[in-house]
Amino acid sequence: MTSVSAREFHQDVSYAKRKAGEGPVVITDRGEPAFVLLSIDDYRKISGSNEDWASRLQMEEDIDLEDERMDFEPRGCSI
Repeated sequence: MTSVSAREFHQDVSYAKRKAGEGPVVITDRGEPAFVLLSIDDYRKISGSNEDWASRLQMEEDIDLEDERMDFEPRGCSI
């Protein structure tokens, strides 16, 4: 597994992307693991989903909302 510092990641994102094609890339912050960069294929394997994000956010059915009319009484104003 490849490990890069946050600074190295910022300076050479393309390196991290290439390495993520080979396997997970751990991004460290002050020497501690903070993030993991994965290829989309690896992500789908571990998440167990082949759906795209838009279809995951889509509701299965419509929700009926009842509109309540609000009556506002005008008030006088003093200046």
